[in-house]
Amino acid sequence: MRLIHLAIMLAAAAVFFWGTASKPAAGQQPDWSAAIALAPGGGHAIGNPAAPVKLIEYISYTCPHCAHFQQQSEMPMLRDFIRPGKVQVEVRHLIRDPIDMTAAMLANCGAPGRFLANHSMFLQSQARWIGVLDKATAAQEARWASGDNLARMRAIAGDFGFYAMMQAHGYDRPTLDRCLADTATARRIAEQTAAAGKAGVTGTPMFMLNGVLLAGTYDWESLNSQLEARF
Repeated sequence: MRLIHLAIMLAAAAVFFWGTASKPAAGQQPDWSAAIALAPGGGHAIGNPAAPVKLIEYISYTCPHCAHFQQQSEMPMLRDFIRPGKVQVEVRHLIRDPIDMTAAMLANCGAPGRFLANHSMFLQSQARWIGVLDKATAAQEARWASGDNLARMRAIAGDFGFYAMMQAHGYDRPTLDRCLADTATARRIAEQTAAAGKAGVTGTPMFMLNGVLLAGTYDWESLNSQLEARF
């Protein structure tokens, strides 16, 4: 039993924490999609910190074009650029409305390593939850617009099914309410939105490639061609 216990302890010691790439087997390249950390700009940086290409994505969770971009880009971006360590992607928020802010607060809930799954969930499922807007009652709209910020976000999270979505990803209700009440995260998200405007970002999705804002690039096809041209 002591030998088994020792083996388990040694195996656990070899596992990297969130925010680092998994240790590859001999002859294999690391999977850089596991390297996720808060970036100086306030967003989440995903991928190899030493990647030759740095891409910033400006997104909104209530933007239909952002959802379409995520659906088209998620797998090829991971497979061709992030996992091999060729591109590091930083996701930054550009908040458009209180629903977007609520989703962003919940996407940021937990350790940085959990962000990518949360981010993908909100955008990939947008078509299912956004329909609440078209069917909202006067009472629901009043809850979204009255009370303090926490009360409004809790009402939005309940009415749009965000609590249930996050609970399916392993969060409990008290944790989610603490995340919605996190003023430091709210400030960081608001600062990202303000900085985006100062950088010339006029809508979502928009992209900055190695410090240059890409004019006229709003979809995966046009962004992909510019990424491929770098290699």
